[in-house]
Amino acid sequence: MKILLTGATGYIGKRILPILIEFGHHVVCCVRDKSRLPENGIFNHKNISILEIDFLNELNHFDELNDIDAAYYLIHSMSSGIDDFESLEETSARNFLRLIESTEVKQIIYLSGITNEKKLSRHLASRKNVEDILISGKTPATILKAGIIVGSGSASFEIIRDLVEKLPIMIAPKWLKTKHQPIAIRNVVECLTGVLLNEKTFNKSFDIGGPDIISYKEMLLQFAEVRRLKRIIIAVPVMTPRLSSYWLYFVTATSYKLAVNLVNSMKIEIIAKNNDLMNILNIKLISYKEAVRLAFEKIEHNSVISSWKDSLVSSSSSNSLQKFFHVPVHGCFYDKREKEIFNNVNAVLENIWSIGGERGWYYANWLWVLRGFIDKLFGGVGLRRGRTNYNSINPGDTLDFWRVLAADKLNKRLLLYAEMKLPGEAWLEFIISEKDGKTFLIQTATFRPRGLFGRIYWYSVLPFHQLIFNGMAENIINYNERNKV
Repeated sequence: MKILLTGATGYIGKRILPILIEFGHHVVCCVRDKSRLPENGIFNHKNISILEIDFLNELNHFDELNDIDAAYYLIHSMSSGIDDFESLEETSARNFLRLIESTEVKQIIYLSGITNEKKLSRHLASRKNVEDILISGKTPATILKAGIIVGSGSASFEIIRDLVEKLPIMIAPKWLKTKHQPIAIRNVVECLTGVLLNEKTFNKSFDIGGPDIISYKEMLLQFAEVRRLKRIIIAVPVMTPRLSSYWLYFVTATSYKLAVNLVNSMKIEIIAKNNDLMNILNIKLISYKEAVRLAFEKIEHNSVISSWKDSLVSSSSSNSLQKFFHVPVHGCFYDKREKEIFNNVNAVLENIWSIGGERGWYYANWLWVLRGFIDKLFGGVGLRRGRTNYNSINPGDTLDFWRVLAADKLNKRLLLYAEMKLPGEAWLEFIISEKDGKTFLIQTATFRPRGLFGRIYWYSVLPFHQLIFNGMAENIINYNERNKV
């Protein structure tokens, strides 16, 4: 069977892709930016082909889609902006439908949100509009409507984790009393793959929720119970949506744009209507607490498949990575460190591949934390995104307030692009190379200033760069010896 998978590099897309391949299907992955694909891994599988498509643009027919049997629509634009995501989602859905209807596809599968309340948030109203667009076509559509998805790397899971693990006492908004029906990511994936070309699900919409109907406060407390933490939560009625958004933004890793849209949705009860889908697909629902436990098993085994933080929606902008891939030469400032490696080269390479997150930046981590805090104050991403896996890096991944552009372990090169708020653009590159029979770590920070203020910024932080970048290069080389690793 040949399947079209949109949103293939997104949180859900990365979860269902291995299962579709395991079932023996050929999958055509639609991506907006090929540069975000890892150089190794599942996207190089013989049963996967890649199409670079931006559904925000009008599309021509693609011959690769002539014989597809089913299509997953997993594109969402909630975090691309506070004001314009509805129009973006509508444009994308209409272009997708026009493209699909030029093929002989037998089914469209769309993952939406539960929309049973009369008054919907803009986010949920937009999802409902996309449903209506897809249903209006000639191709049978199956709509799965989920609430909060609980799994390692999901936005809801990571936000709750940030709150519970960092705040012993929470002064929280009144929407913490709102009831929801969270569902485990494993059950979502089972539903998405189970309805595939299942005629019992054609032209139907199904709410999918877990077995527990609980408030946000109960979710936080049960999460704390699983983590063996004692937490006190005090809900106050005076916190406005704007204050709630700032609260989420500063305490968690979410961007401000996403925080605004999440808060607007959190005020609305999201409870699934009863249906027979789980019986049709023979799915056993996982409780909320068990879903949290399963998520932490993935985290502890360093086997998180996908994270919302690696999506471009976690950035301060949603630009393609392609235009940043080539580090500019002209009109830039540089800090270049070249250090000879006298010890194990492979160990140094592993240190580069472990940078950021819990490992930190090898020198003066408190200054990096301070820079992340300042970035948050100015509306940036800060340091809280961390990294998805401890020692695995792929293009498109996040590393704190950097984005991975190139991660070529074979040629010993890592290239990062800064997503912090800056009066310019910045790159950080690590290369291990040989010269005259010796091996060197070459670490280069590049900054392309924007106007006069960009130049003032560079010279103002130059003393800190002299300290930090030199110490970082030294410690990357000597980390194992100093820490007896």
